[in-house]
Amino acid sequence: MLQILAVTFPFFALVLCGFVAAQRGVLPLAAIPGLNGFVLFFALPCMLYRFGANTPIGQLLDVTAALLWLGCALFVVAVALLLARRAGRSWNDSAFGALVAAFPNTGFMGVPLLVALLGARAAGPTILAVAIDMVITTSLCVALSRLDGAGSSGAGAAARRALAGMLVNPLPWAIALGVVASALQFTLPGPIDRTIGLLADAASPVALFTIGAVLARSRVQAAAAREGGQAAGGRDDALQVAVLKLVLHPLAVWAATRAAIAAGLPLDPFAALVLVLIAALPSASNVSMLAERYGADNGRVARIILYSTAAAFFTFSGAVALLR
Repeated sequence: MLQILAVTFPFFALVLCGFVAAQRGVLPLAAIPGLNGFVLFFALPCMLYRFGANTPIGQLLDVTAALLWLGCALFVVAVALLLARRAGRSWNDSAFGALVAAFPNTGFMGVPLLVALLGARAAGPTILAVAIDMVITTSLCVALSRLDGAGSSGAGAAARRALAGMLVNPLPWAIALGVVASALQFTLPGPIDRTIGLLADAASPVALFTIGAVLARSRVQAAAAREGGQAAGGRDDALQVAVLKLVLHPLAVWAATRAAIAAGLPLDPFAALVLVLIAALPSASNVSMLAERYGADNGRVARIILYSTAAAFFTFSGAVALLR
């Protein structure tokens, strides 16, 4: 267990550093979009491209792993939606609560953390999960968020806008280019490859620090909204949704992968392990930005991300200890 904590501690410590820096004003809140921009448009695409290009194409196009991951994500979305709707929440708040319950922080945290824990082979299933969550799970939840008084036409338009938004997101393109490079066994010229390597090496520390800063900013904004009387009514279920993310999601993936292997489906046990650990990651911090953009209860989403990230230091490390 101490060996596992020795690997996971620096990752969560960097998140804490970013949180404290933004909370204490050492990092101005106005600087956070700049950090986000660097990670999103430069460092993280380079890291995803490099991992994709260096991963065998068979691992990147694992149909069984992809279908299992998507099925479990849809199951968690359905459970979270059912609980939120029974509690009287709108489709908008319910859908983004479901998204934050099913979308782990794979890009900013999962890729570097799982590669550090399990080696370069972990990159294939991790990149596969990132692509599915960004394109399918996110688009579905955005579409569901538009059902309040808009009907199926509003949901369809929202889904199309979400898919269009993916076209200007550099991460899916970086993954796609990495897949192509892996299939063609293409290598970049030396100076370009070293430039991409430098940016890729910066992705992990800056992304983790940025996660903490984004969480601190969300907490400050939520507190300001409560003081201004803008908080949404209803029972605060942030802790419940965080439990769905950290407990139900990995358990669902574990059960699904065990059943698939027992049924003789072509699923690598190592890929199954990686998928379970991806599901055990905390909620993706970018869901907060989406919730704000679509007018959902961003304070609730931010609390879910904060709770799941704080608890994941213990739950994720425990999952690694149990599964390894």
